[in-house]
Amino acid sequence: MTELIVEVLMERNEFAKRRADLKQMMGEEGIAIIPAAPQRRRNRDVFYPYRQDSDFFYLTGFGEPEAVAVLIPGRQHGECLLFCRERDPAKEVWDGPIVGQERAVSDYGMDDAFPVDDIDEILPGLIEGRRKVFYTMGIDAEFDHRVIGWVTQVRERVRSGARAPAEYVSLEHLLHEMRLIKGRAEIEVMRCAAEISAQAHRHAMTVCRPGLYEYAIEAEFHAIFRRHDGWPAYPPIVGGGGNACILHYIENSAPLRTGDLLLIDAGVELDCYASDVTRTFPVNGRFSGEQRAVYELVLAAQEAAIAKVRPGNHWNQPHEAATEVLVEGMLELGLLRGERDAIIEQGDYRRFFMHRTGHYLGMDVHDVGDYRIDGQWRELEPGMALTVEPGLYIAAGSDGVDERWWNIGVRIEDDVVVLREGCEVISATAPRAVDAIEALMAK
Repeated sequence: MTELIVEVLMERNEFAKRRADLKQMMGEEGIAIIPAAPQRRRNRDVFYPYRQDSDFFYLTGFGEPEAVAVLIPGRQHGECLLFCRERDPAKEVWDGPIVGQERAVSDYGMDDAFPVDDIDEILPGLIEGRRKVFYTMGIDAEFDHRVIGWVTQVRERVRSGARAPAEYVSLEHLLHEMRLIKGRAEIEVMRCAAEISAQAHRHAMTVCRPGLYEYAIEAEFHAIFRRHDGWPAYPPIVGGGGNACILHYIENSAPLRTGDLLLIDAGVELDCYASDVTRTFPVNGRFSGEQRAVYELVLAAQEAAIAKVRPGNHWNQPHEAATEVLVEGMLELGLLRGERDAIIEQGDYRRFFMHRTGHYLGMDVHDVGDYRIDGQWRELEPGMALTVEPGLYIAAGSDGVDERWWNIGVRIEDDVVVLREGCEVISATAPRAVDAIEALMAK
């Protein structure tokens, strides 16, 4: 599936268009340097599965490590260059095919490509004469030093007539604004990822039963994700009973008990695009009265929040809508006491709802983009993708709360794309309604 998605994007010249847009924003006196993600060692001679840097992949579609993309607007002999590994038949016997310089041009649309081992000799000459270096410092300290070293080489030749860059500009300011608004091809990939994740959540509801361990349910997600050539977009959260009240619980080692709820936060990543879906359901297939009351309150809050996801509304409106519903519901259930407005203003509800209602979604599960502009909440625009995920977490021992509510943790999370009118919930095929969940589990 990964190769198919890249092929679709290439057919639409998506990567070339992104590079062209970035070059136009940079101006003709800049140079952009974008490194691939390094390989990460797990232990001794074993490496973690490789995952390309999101910014690098967004501009190139190139999936190998040991590569650097360079954009040089206005350069007569090629504006888009790639430094990458050379073909090596002996190494390819062990590790598989290497793209090499020829295919970097023919298959990935680069104007030219060079061996990455030659970058120290070539790149300073490309930097010379450019006024600005567009590069994001602080992500990879080792590569930061290399960039500084290349610029320093140019500065050392100033007395010989060389013209060195006058400033560094963080590439994130331009590139992340581009990534925030998804194109059609990106949304297609994200729909596919969301549907696979929804399928996995439906499957979990059908196989769950008391006596299994949390990791057994987690294994079902891994199987479905890999069956579709995907990987987990983040460590899955599979928390039964009180573990559902631990927001980032990833131990996933406890037995599942009848009478408990099971909260699963798990999403697949396809071709560097993430999904992020959470469902909560009863281990034995039937909600208790208290579980149903809390669950339906969270669901009502999510529906109120989703209704606020539309162009022209600002980023915080879904969160405000969800919070109002949750506070009113908690007052009715006796979990909170006092006046609604005062509770919201003072933040007393954060005892049970301690996170925000969503975040941007895209190539990173917590994707890039500013939430405020000039101190004001940003307006939602068509092409933005986000999660909507209210929750309530009533841990055992919660002060002033009757024991019948203890260890009820509920979160309902869906992936939502902003459209020209309203929005689309792209993960909606995973059941949310109580009756739908119980009916599916009964099968």
